[in-house]
Amino acid sequence: MSTEPVVQFKVELTRFLAADGTALPPLPDFAADKGLLTTLYRAMVLVRAFDAKAVALQRTGRLGTYPSSLGQEAVGTGAASAMRADDVLLPSFRDQAAQLMRGVVPLELLLYWGGDERGSDFAGPRQDFPISVPVASQIPHAAGVALAFKLRHEERAALCIFGDGATSKGDFYEALNMAGVWQLPLVMLVNNNQWAISIPRSAQSKAQTLAQKAIAAGIPGEQVDGNDVIAVRDRVAKALDRARSGGGPTLIEALTYRLGDHTTSDDARRYRDDATVSPHWHEEPVARLRQYMLTQGAWTREQEEAALAEAAATVDQAVEAYLATAKRPAASMFDHLFATLPPSLASQRAELGDA
Repeated sequence: MSTEPVVQFKVELTRFLAADGTALPPLPDFAADKGLLTTLYRAMVLVRAFDAKAVALQRTGRLGTYPSSLGQEAVGTGAASAMRADDVLLPSFRDQAAQLMRGVVPLELLLYWGGDERGSDFAGPRQDFPISVPVASQIPHAAGVALAFKLRHEERAALCIFGDGATSKGDFYEALNMAGVWQLPLVMLVNNNQWAISIPRSAQSKAQTLAQKAIAAGIPGEQVDGNDVIAVRDRVAKALDRARSGGGPTLIEALTYRLGDHTTSDDARRYRDDATVSPHWHEEPVARLRQYMLTQGAWTREQEEAALAEAAATVDQAVEAYLATAKRPAASMFDHLFATLPPSLASQRAELGDA
């Protein structure tokens, strides 16, 4: 009998900032750009302020169920900052960081989570897809978007973000396979926050990494420290560049941690204790980048206070506008469904009248 290895694979993890903000050289060139670092930091501060206010609104009955991204701000911020304006983002329901970075405004997000479809009519990134609440359903959509770019010979890429739980769905595997076979300009970013609602990562898959699931599709798979915004931006930027230039898709697993509940309808204390969560507060992305910027002389206490005040003011203004927005009539739920409503829905619409 003769045996020999046919092919071998490896999965690499990229990190440029340690948990305490210490630099791990060599860093990418943009890590020395104080202006860019400030933009990334302010963006994460804004989304954290937005999340806190949104949760407060839900608790007081003024917003629907809301999914906080507490502790995961670097994933969306870093990824979206690497995109070009004409790329397309296909987000999950926890990607407000990426959406805000792309130009979606806080008022639009509040309207959406308040049940108002006008919140998905983005004034900024018109071709970005709306929030996807169903798990993994946006991944095949992303493959379709990327296929359109390829067929049109456009140097554009699609970026799809989804959670670790989504990698257990058939939608994910089918899109992954399609992207590999057709070499689509698609970057699939797994926000591995270690929990699919109450199911820990260890109970979701026996695979040592989620990134290695790319191997079966014949595409590159890698890990990145999802609490290091510099690393996320660097790896996503490289994957997007490769996608636009015809190099095909990439699967990136961003390792982070969900510090809060799954959504405001969840109580994470039922399935994990404080001792499990507490160590991860020492790894969170906002403090990590702030410490790096302080050591580089790129940030001051005065700038910190100003950034916090600016974020609070931006969110407060959005909340005022949201609460002052007139509610749409109940009958509007039938709008934009069909060119001509089928009889069953038309009768229901008629019963509501102008309500």
